[in-house]
Amino acid sequence: MPGATGRVLVVDDSQVIRQLIRVNLELDGFEVMTASDGAECLETVHRFRPHVITLDVAMPRLDGLRTVSRLRTDPRTGHIPLVLVSASTDQDPPAEVDAVLGKPFEPTALVREVRRLRDQGRGQQAPASSRTLTR
Repeated sequence: MPGATGRVLVVDDSQVIRQLIRVNLELDGFEVMTASDGAECLETVHRFRPHVITLDVAMPRLDGLRTVSRLRTDPRTGHIPLVLVSASTDQDPPAEVDAVLGKPFEPTALVREVRRLRDQGRGQQAPASSRTLTR
């Protein structure tokens, strides 16, 4: 039953990763829309109105970090929880990001994190040390 637990916008330039995330979230009842880069995310976000957005970091046209910055400065999207899904998790996540999931990731960990963020919303994020999920 799509949409029963919320809407997620999945942004990644890899079609395989987008599909993997989409299938796992849909199996958990989420309605999912995908975008292949940050520019497409910004075109889609106002129409789809997601409860959570997952973003890759390295993408063409508009990368994940610049997309995060644009989403946060827009009053219509600044409240949406953001999960970075990245192969490089060595650095502390930017303050604008609510969680980081390292690639490769366990699909159940991603679903659990999306559910947590949907339930708690933006403004009540966990401390930075507990926001980073390891591989």
